[in-house]
Formats: sequence, structure tokens, C-alpha cells
Amino acid sequence: MSASRAVYPSCTAVAAVPTDEFSTPPGSAWTPTHRLHTEDGMALDLFVGVPVADYAAAFPWYERFFGREPSFLPNDVEAVWEVAEHRYVYIVEDRERAGNALALTFVDDLDSRVAEVAGRGIEPARQETYEGGVTKVIYRDADGNEISLGGGAG
Repeated sequence: MSASRAVYPSCTAVAAVPTDEFSTPPGSAWTPTHRLHTEDGMALDLFVGVPVADYAAAFPWYERFFGREPSFLPNDVEAVWEVAEHRYVYIVEDRERAGNALALTFVDDLDSRVAEVAGRGIEPARQETYEGGVTKVIYRDADGNEISLGGGAG
């Protein structure tokens, strides 16, 4: 089973009520006709894959992290969350690659997002601050995948 696919012809859409900027409007599951295009006409959708050792065990952590159900379920071992228009994070059961993902989502109000995630029972593993006031808040799932939120000063 391939973790990266160009088309999901048999996806199951999941109804989700938007709760924050990670949310996908109900009924807007990704399909080949729902695509962003560059100026030269090239289709552009970004999918960031996060391999997990046990899909069933990892799934609840990601629902809590994103604060909602996935945007769609391509199959029995993948779940996809739209984090911004045409930008997705997905988990996929892949025991050999589990624990090696690095994913960062930059958000406008980092403190608010960190508080929301904490309110759902997930605390950061650590926080890094860089020159210019940029902050990266790092979370780790049970496999050790690094799922981070970042934000800048002003």
C-alpha cells in the first residue's frame, strides 16, 4: 500500500464542524476536481505524510491535536486533515517509517493554538525560539513523530 497517492477515488468523506483554523468546511473533502492551480496551470495540493506504527492507536491523538475528525478517510489505515486550503496532513500506518516525520504548521496566533491543543490534553515536548521572535512549539506523538506549530512576532 502506497502512502502517497495522486487520486483518492474511493475516499470516505467525514462530516466535520469547523472549530478553528485547522478546520475544513463540511463536505469539502479533497477530490481531483477540487484543486489549486499555479499560474502555469499545474495542479497544486500539498500532502504531508506522517507514518505511524499503529493507525488505530495514533488516530485519537491526531483528532485531539487537530481538534476535530479528519477531513476524509482514504482507506482503513489513513486519515487526512486539511490544515489550510489545499494543504493537508495525513497519518498512515507504515511501521517501517513510523517516528520519522517532521511537520510544521505556521499559525497566526501561536499562543492561542498552543492553549487550544493543551485544552485537549496534549502538551508540547519542547519549545524553541529563534532570532526575530520566531517560535516553534514541538509536539511528539507516541511514535516520536515531530508535529510542530510555529509563529512569528507580530
